[in-house]
Amino acid sequence: MPDINRVMIAGNLTRDPSFRQTSQQTPVVNFCVASNRKYKDQNGQWREEVCYVGVVAWHKLAESCGKNLTRGSAVLVDGELQSRLWKSEDGDARTVVEIKAHRVQFLDKPNRNETPVTDDDASIENAPSESWSHSEN
Repeated sequence: MPDINRVMIAGNLTRDPSFRQTSQQTPVVNFCVASNRKYKDQNGQWREEVCYVGVVAWHKLAESCGKNLTRGSAVLVDGELQSRLWKSEDGDARTVVEIKAHRVQFLDKPNRNETPVTDDDASIENAPSESWSHSEN
């Protein structure tokens, strides 16, 4: 069976995106999306759960996200899950699972029929990206 790694999520940014360039001057942006799920519990009461997901985008897609997105922006992200290791400030090894974005649709734009932003050359697999936390401190 072939391996499939594809994910789509719609939600709102929990804070402004963090844009930077790697030591090789490659643009990269990190942001966190909050996606709400509403459901009825066993008593018939409506409940809501929030899922926080980190996103990383590279190259032209990173530049566009860094320029156009702010805290609260509504987005539809299409990409793949990736896991990576990083070291915390106290030197502990940590693992994070995040979405490596291939397309990001800006849902707050007035013209919703516009072409989604894509990054056709997002092929850097092992470039470092910033760590993220879903806390809103």
